[in-house]
Amino acid sequence: MPPMDKKAKKRVDVLQQRLHKLQQQLAGARKQLDDPEEIPLLERQISEAAAELERLKSTP
Repeated sequence: MPPMDKKAKKRVDVLQQRLHKLQQQLAGARKQLDDPEEIPLLERQISEAAAELERLKSTP
């Protein structure tokens, strides 16, 4: 992983925390199928956050 400035490191930390939270929400949503639209929404948010995290990690 290339060296990052403080702002990028902070963004990576925030994204990792968000991914963790979203994954927990997704697990809960799969157990309790109250809102059928919630699962695809959470999956999309997870993929977007993961893509941004990868972009930040690969940017020099």
